[in-house]
Amino acid sequence: MTVSRVINGEKNVKDSTREAVLAALKKLQYSPNLAARSLAGAEPIRIVMLYGNPSFAYLSRLLVGTLEQARKSHVHLIIEQCDSEKGIRDVFNDLVEGAVDGIVLSAPLSDSATVQELLEKTDIPCVAVNSWSPLDKMSVVHIDDVEAAATMTRHLTSLGHKRIGFVKGNPEHNASLQRLKGFEVAMAEAGLPVDPALVVDGLFTYRSGLQAAEQLLDLPDPPSAIFASNDDMAAAVITVAHRRHLDVPRDLTVCGFDDTDFALSIWPELTTIHQPIAEMSRAAVEILVERIREKRSGRTPKREQRLLDFTFVRRESDGAPPSK
Repeated sequence: MTVSRVINGEKNVKDSTREAVLAALKKLQYSPNLAARSLAGAEPIRIVMLYGNPSFAYLSRLLVGTLEQARKSHVHLIIEQCDSEKGIRDVFNDLVEGAVDGIVLSAPLSDSATVQELLEKTDIPCVAVNSWSPLDKMSVVHIDDVEAAATMTRHLTSLGHKRIGFVKGNPEHNASLQRLKGFEVAMAEAGLPVDPALVVDGLFTYRSGLQAAEQLLDLPDPPSAIFASNDDMAAAVITVAHRRHLDVPRDLTVCGFDDTDFALSIWPELTTIHQPIAEMSRAAVEILVERIREKRSGRTPKREQRLLDFTFVRRESDGAPPSK
């Protein structure tokens, strides 16, 4: 029984015992036979990941983590895109008919009123990635977006910036509101007013970042620094700055959020907040499999809220404000 628990990744095993079992398995060159497991009565687990995030850089890391953990947990994974309310309802109908055992939701679907309405009508276990308004029965994996955005803003004020532009994310994604709140908190701490003209809308897309940057840099008194709510929009801000022959960071500081591949594929490389996207999706699958096993054993799946750490990453896109 103990060996079975270790092989299945269950947590109710002492670390010393787990290490001893793993060492023995390695010495014997043992690997689980999935077909034999099925014959022994272990029902296969089928989960689905639903996504609708417009950032391909974010999505790629989300998928990597989900796929890796699904393989590690020996579960069948289905990936579905939901871009409209009708699409969401159609997918949910297919899921219920297809006897899916669990759902992983990525933002902004995890905050969708339509998704939450449909989930209320089913007992399928669900885990949301980066949601700030989950259902009572929904488990969630996220970071502290408020503190992360405040950390970046404190960095900018410590460099001497007073006029800081902020590009908001998708208004349907509650993490956008949390990041704006973090920006406002840190500005208040520094004794700096938040000029409404310096807070502009974005949608987490590169194109929305272009429009936001044009709006900010067209102001009679433009900001000396721009903090965008994700790396896609921050990369767009740098593009607009280059078009206007502004040097980043000598003439304009630009910072982002997420630390996706975009942060390293532009020049200068982006100062940003590292959000452990792949780790979050791995944790979501791990939690979901635990909830499914609880349900199958006749127990009521418990709700879990797992908070992962973020990291401030300084690169080359920030500096002191230009002297006037």
